[in-house]
Amino acid sequence: MKITNVEAIVSASALSAPGSRRNYVYVKVETDEGITGWGESTCGPVTVANMVDEMGATLIGKDPVRIEEHWQELYHLYHNVRGGVIQMAAISGIEIALWDIKGKALGVPVYELLGGPMREKIWTYGRFDGDTPELAVEHALQQVSTGLTALKGDPFHHTGIFISAEAEREAIAIVTAVREAVGDDVELLVECHGRLSPTPAIRIGNALEELRPYVYEEPVPPQNIDAMAQVAAAVSIPLATGERLYTKWGFVELLEKQVVGLIQPDICHAGGISELKKIAAMAEAYYVGIQPHNPYGPINTMAALQLDACTPNFMIQEGGHHPWFDEVVVGEFPKQIDGYFELPTGPGIGLDMDEVALRANPPVEIHPPEGYVKAARSAWGSKQQTMWS
Repeated sequence: MKITNVEAIVSASALSAPGSRRNYVYVKVETDEGITGWGESTCGPVTVANMVDEMGATLIGKDPVRIEEHWQELYHLYHNVRGGVIQMAAISGIEIALWDIKGKALGVPVYELLGGPMREKIWTYGRFDGDTPELAVEHALQQVSTGLTALKGDPFHHTGIFISAEAEREAIAIVTAVREAVGDDVELLVECHGRLSPTPAIRIGNALEELRPYVYEEPVPPQNIDAMAQVAAAVSIPLATGERLYTKWGFVELLEKQVVGLIQPDICHAGGISELKKIAAMAEAYYVGIQPHNPYGPINTMAALQLDACTPNFMIQEGGHHPWFDEVVVGEFPKQIDGYFELPTGPGIGLDMDEVALRANPPVEIHPPEGYVKAARSAWGSKQQTMWS
């Protein structure tokens, strides 16, 4: 079997938020035996599609099942761009598509090629986001009514990394209200998106301790591991990070310093299925769990589920079912049932994409949310009222 074509398809799909759009980058790999593999390289900018096409051209005529060999060749193809999100998202999407081909050729799900399943269902979570405690509670109760037993939310509405006293009180009030509303049997994951500096991150973490969060995600920006270590040493809640780290090498220092209890590599960014399997094995040696990051398209979810099924230190999976998935997926996308995904049973990653539907939704122009623009301008500005004591 030989690869005959590698192509990126950029498609815009509606998100759950009214009027919100995002561009998704899917990877289609075709073979001379008629088997087509699908991957995903969504990372924000559509320029990643050019990288997919350029890298993919080097694989034409090659055997698609030699996945590790192709990964190494693509990773070392460009010396000065190695390890960045554009390169790694492109490699990830191609690699996932190659696993899809291999699984389809052998007639088995990918997890059967990675040691076989060790669980029959995959624990997942919903959201409790809201601008006020009342709205967050309303959102949380709606999610719990569907059977979900874990919820994640970002209660921080300030800009920059220096939080005001008012924003700090609001964040703690939101998490407190949600905990009181859903009770102690629902796990709460508190997400910060790196919008705190170490001092307030420690103070807020200690204030949240009695609410027993499952994890405290990216309380400080992930680039400075020593700053995150300060928080880890002073807060009893397990920390999580990893969605902005790429390849096994990006996780070495984080794991060696034993800063986190949970890592969150993105299967469409960090290197694909094989690379996440390696990262998870590294984390296992440090008694660290894994929760693949996944706010993107259906292939991201399906590829992650393949990993989750056969990974000893898997803990919980991000991502659910969006109504628009049904418009672009061939077959039925697995639903969340009582807080779990059932294992995919189809060969490969478990689904195909409707190419006609994808091409019917051309990419749209994306503008950054106003809040992010303000954050970039004011992160170090004098208008921020900060709490240092």
